[in-house]
Amino acid sequence: MRLVPDLRWDHNTYYRHLLLRAVPPGAARVLEVGCGAGDLAAELAGRAARVDAVDRSAEMVALARARVPATVRVDRADVLDLALPAGGYDAVVGMSVLHHLPLEEALRALAAALRPGGVLAMVALPRTDLARELPLELTAAVADRAVGLRRAVRGHAAGAPVPGMPMRDPELTVREVRARARAVLPGVRVRRLLFWRYLLVWQRPA
Repeated sequence: MRLVPDLRWDHNTYYRHLLLRAVPPGAARVLEVGCGAGDLAAELAGRAARVDAVDRSAEMVALARARVPATVRVDRADVLDLALPAGGYDAVVGMSVLHHLPLEEALRALAAALRPGGVLAMVALPRTDLARELPLELTAAVADRAVGLRRAVRGHAAGAPVPGMPMRDPELTVREVRARARAVLPGVRVRRLLFWRYLLVWQRPA
């Protein structure tokens, strides 16, 4: 019997709605980069007629293919090695993948795959910037435990990484991501989220 409750929970799932909300209404085709086990891709299928999902991990691709509906195509690939269709997507999204990629190269490639008016939306991990974000870090730590305790009381299972999920520590702070992203995509918006993530959103000019 566990005397101390497990207060872990899934921050990626918590922010998934931000990516779903970024998909334009009536989207015909959406790309998910780094689809992992396929949970987001399955939800994207309810927002778009077709979803292309890619991941470099053979284990994740196998899990995703078992979970997604027929309108989702899952490929094992590095997205930067793919010949993405120019202007082919209404939205390109990714959860906790952008910090695995060379930022400027990835942004250029993914932006080029958007149709005019299409949306690029990424939730990713930043490197901690204590000098500028200490109050936010303290707030996040307290809130994280509060949410975890509430979930434990309600009987929700603890969050844990899917076995085999590739992990990488982020190298850039939110401030650095914002500066470098703006140099590539004028008008891009990058904001820190409470629970150790940031949101990057850019819409290709129509």
